[in-house]
Amino acid sequence: MGRAIAIANQKGGVGKTTTAINLSACLAEMGKRVLVIDTDPQGNTTTGLGVKKNELDATIYEMLLDEKNFGECVIHNVAGGMDLLPANVNLSGAEIDFIDLENKEYILRDKLKDVRKDYDFIIIDCPPSLSMLTINAMTTADTVLVPIQCEYYALDGLSQLINTVNLIRTRLHEGLEMDGIVFTMYDSRTNLAYEVVENVKSNIREHVYKTLIPRNIRLAEAPSYGQPINLYEPKSAGAEAYRLLAKEVAERKI
Repeated sequence: MGRAIAIANQKGGVGKTTTAINLSACLAEMGKRVLVIDTDPQGNTTTGLGVKKNELDATIYEMLLDEKNFGECVIHNVAGGMDLLPANVNLSGAEIDFIDLENKEYILRDKLKDVRKDYDFIIIDCPPSLSMLTINAMTTADTVLVPIQCEYYALDGLSQLINTVNLIRTRLHEGLEMDGIVFTMYDSRTNLAYEVVENVKSNIREHVYKTLIPRNIRLAEAPSYGQPINLYEPKSAGAEAYRLLAKEVAERKI
């Protein structure tokens, strides 16, 4: 049974999609069988892995609505050797389509039930909001991994997300756990970055990953080339950081 991890933060611009893409790619580089699921209607994970999202007629949206099955929608062996369940703007209609459906919080979980055994890791990139798509991601996931940017208000957004996870655990998915927190866009030249990390560590009880993802130009460039960082610039600081994070994630026992 694959370990499903939702990459989530209700705040945008924190490196969520960058983490979903590059953590997945580095897990695949380690020889793990990885499925990446894009549940964000913006489809940035899809394009970041070199897939032309607007040319697709079989995406996660069609699967969720029962118009197509998983096998028709999954794209095998995208950049880095992963499988991808892609998304595009059509997914923005899901909120309305779900209104009258029974057990709408568990649609994704039920659709993936028969394929989880085929993967070691299932990485789900969530939208930057508490939507029905995010709830579906979290009821599917075993754990939630939270990327947070090293900035002054980091703790506020983190507290909100922890409350959301606790709410979903209480009402919808009692097995859901916090996987941990990973700091992104870390700039070792500033005191603020160090202070943010220490502040978060001292104010929460959740697991904090040792790996710090640096602010890195190559990381920012890679999505425009449709490649994860370990393919685009394999010797960059960003690639090395995500390899270390992947090793930590793979070794973590929850």
